[in-house]
Amino acid sequence: MAADYYETLGVARNADDGDIKKAYRQLAMQFHPDRNPGNKDAEDRFKQINEAYAVLSDPEKRAHYDRFGTVGPTGGGFDAGFGSLFEDIFDNFFGGGGGGGRGRRRAVRGEDLQYELKLTLEEAAAGVDTKIQVPRLETCADCGGSGSEAGSRPTACEMCHGRGEVRMSHGFLTVARTCPKCQGAGTVNKNPCKGCRGEGRVRAERRLSVKIPAGIDDGMQLRITGEGSNGLLGGPPGDLYVLVRVREHDAFVRQGDDLFTDLPVSFAQLCLGDEVDVPVLGDTAKLEILAGSQPHQILRMRGKGMPRLRERGRGDMCYRLVLEIPTKLNGKQREALEAFDAASNGQRGPLMQAFLGRMKKLLE
Repeated sequence: MAADYYETLGVARNADDGDIKKAYRQLAMQFHPDRNPGNKDAEDRFKQINEAYAVLSDPEKRAHYDRFGTVGPTGGGFDAGFGSLFEDIFDNFFGGGGGGGRGRRRAVRGEDLQYELKLTLEEAAAGVDTKIQVPRLETCADCGGSGSEAGSRPTACEMCHGRGEVRMSHGFLTVARTCPKCQGAGTVNKNPCKGCRGEGRVRAERRLSVKIPAGIDDGMQLRITGEGSNGLLGGPPGDLYVLVRVREHDAFVRQGDDLFTDLPVSFAQLCLGDEVDVPVLGDTAKLEILAGSQPHQILRMRGKGMPRLRERGRGDMCYRLVLEIPTKLNGKQREALEAFDAASNGQRGPLMQAFLGRMKKLLE
């Protein structure tokens, strides 16, 4: 004996098609596997619900079941069950629709777009207000986005009768596939708009004002809500993402909010100290080199780097001291260096002393 399908759906034996469909939707949403992951009882209940609906939603099967108490020779939930599952669960539960075939055309959100904006380091530091030209898809003015000529509208597909799919029976199994005539839309546009060729959207360019904040870094994005491509059939537009690319600078390398550059210095400047003119963004400044500074030492000028994005203050300007050795010496230079070496009398600095100490330990 077959299960009591009326009891499975919780409806009376004289329930009409609307009551049966309503009960099925409510139960299917309650016991759908996506809402009950890993729940075997809910999965079994979901299969029972679909089997019951497959029989009671089909007039011939329901009449056979009411008369004999069985589902008949065509079997239980395969013939109509899977079609009902896709239509009622995916259309009404996931799609939120109000009935009709799953091929019904619905409003679709427009695509998000990305625009690459190139800036100099100086522009990234100062912030800029600029204009950009963005190619996108906009609603066709001729048809208002419908894709059809004025006074006409798409008609239901004759092959699938507006369902968007056709079904083929193979024994006990019914297989649904996308309708080849309407490509799943459920409708056929017999009078496509000449302006957009039935697409509902046309290619256009939009000129926009963009405000780039001071301190923005390479690879950051700004989102402009609603400035992507327009949606289909009245759907909302997508968003525009402005991707910032900061060009490589001739002198400075950015690390976070700090800027780095190499500063060539002489042996005498390191030994005796000096005050030199150095570049900063858009200007120059005085930098003091203390006597006894070492090669590769980094000197900082506080607050001369990049602005901190949406915060107060700036990073530092950093100078790496690079010792520049003359490739050729004149007579006076050589004489002076020889005199310096003699005056040093074999005196070693802390780095050399540490090196010699390590060597001594290795040789012991």
